[in-house]
Amino acid sequence: MAIRKVVLRRLSMPLVRPYRLSYRTFEVFEPFFVEVEDSEGRIGYADALISPGSSKETPEGGWAHCIDQIKAVLGADVPDAKARILAHFESNKVATTALVCALEVLEDSPLLRIPEETRFPLLTPINAVDLDKIPAEIEEWLAKGFRTFKVKVGKDLDADLSRVNAIQDAIADRATIRLDANRAFSREQGLAFVRGLDPAGIELFEQPCDSTDWDANAAVAEASPVPLMLDEPICKLDDIERAAGIDNVGFCKLKLKRFGSIERLRAGLEAVRSNGMEPVLGDGLGSEVHGWLEACAARGLIRNAGEFNGFLKPKDTLFVDPLPFVNGAIVLPVDYMPTIDRAKLARVTAEEKTFQA
Repeated sequence: MAIRKVVLRRLSMPLVRPYRLSYRTFEVFEPFFVEVEDSEGRIGYADALISPGSSKETPEGGWAHCIDQIKAVLGADVPDAKARILAHFESNKVATTALVCALEVLEDSPLLRIPEETRFPLLTPINAVDLDKIPAEIEEWLAKGFRTFKVKVGKDLDADLSRVNAIQDAIADRATIRLDANRAFSREQGLAFVRGLDPAGIELFEQPCDSTDWDANAAVAEASPVPLMLDEPICKLDDIERAAGIDNVGFCKLKLKRFGSIERLRAGLEAVRSNGMEPVLGDGLGSEVHGWLEACAARGLIRNAGEFNGFLKPKDTLFVDPLPFVNGAIVLPVDYMPTIDRAKLARVTAEEKTFQA
């Protein structure tokens, strides 16, 4: 069962509405899509998106990394190929994850099996910036079943606090808020923000300062009236243990694309809880494929709203039977195993390379 063929695609998926982060606004998602075929004709697929500005990884570097690794494992058996690719995980985490997850799907990993119907409530971002538009947006999301909202902060300290207050007023105790600064605050700004924060209805405050500045994040955690969640620095088990040693860091957010494989992600989720914190899972930049894989990884381990909601943002889907989404939640039926809609995949493919042994 050697690897016989690999198709690497770069997709271009326009969004329903712009998705705003502190460091960038997305109008299109451009994940790498990897499809692997073995000598028995079995096919596996996965994808992952490199977000410029989120780390040192770049789309150009990730594309080149995929090509190098694909050439290196053509003709290899699947377990050997996974080991070879994961050996280069540190140099390009996102590209490595897309390649290895495609091989896990090809192997029919037991982690992908759904023995009973499983429901995963999701959060949704609040997009409105104008304070007078916030109430209508919140009513819209509540009507669709969402009960946890992500609020991005980090651009303007005073404006952020005013917007958070307006959202709290509009929610009126009907939902939970997660704040996310996407590393945008300095230590001083982060401290000023949490000191001006009303904690009512706020579940957590995510990644206030730079991912490499553990001391600044620890200082903000100590001063914060709500627990902190670390995100970008969490890529391996050692990072989880380090986060557990910081007072008032109550959550760690993990993303599949930063852990290399579904199996390694499951181990990370278990490690968060064994270290006395609560795991949160999900990539708001993930496609339908990535959302499905993260939902499978979450089964039995996640007790809060998932953040694997990226598949709701593009105009296009990729599955023949779209990822089931009902009343604010992914609902996976028994034995759910999606197949790719070839016409849809072709429509959103911007670049394609095929490699054969």
